[in-house]
Amino acid sequence: MSEAARKKKAVRASIRSLKKQYTAMQLRLQSLPIIDRLLALPQVKDSPIILAYYSMSDEVDTHQLVRDLDRAGHLVLLPRVVDGEHLELREYHGDQDLKEGIAYHILEPVGPVFPLERYGEIGTAIIPGVAFDKQGHRCGHGKGYYDRMLKQLTTSYKIGIAFPFQIIPDVPTNDNDVRMDDVIF
Repeated sequence: MSEAARKKKAVRASIRSLKKQYTAMQLRLQSLPIIDRLLALPQVKDSPIILAYYSMSDEVDTHQLVRDLDRAGHLVLLPRVVDGEHLELREYHGDQDLKEGIAYHILEPVGPVFPLERYGEIGTAIIPGVAFDKQGHRCGHGKGYYDRMLKQLTTSYKIGIAFPFQIIPDVPTNDNDVRMDDVIF
């Protein structure tokens, strides 16, 4: 295991421990100002196609965000785990487009697949992470799903969102990591 991989493993354990100090309701309440700051960004307001994610219980809560973006007329894309390595992007047109996924038993989109050849049309990508630093470096869960997908989003404005306790001074990185253009916390 490389030095960066060891450091990332330690970061994940530290953040996991911090998250356990909060109830699900406390995390939902902490999510509200983060989502407000996100929605105020021109990159979000002005993007016709937005990649978001449907949050797990210990992540910044994006459930209402996804609904609000859809109602505001944005085409919202959500990732779905398709195998041990890849995500596919699917359109969201309402909660009827969500079903429990097999891989992680979280709600995943079942709407139409957004074709790879149209990824250049995604104006903004809202990305989860375990930890971020203020320079835009991201530490994910370690499976590489997002890093593989983010390499294909060469023209998208990438925004990491996290709770303040997920912002650390320096995220260890390697050649596979994709940097965020902005981090909202």
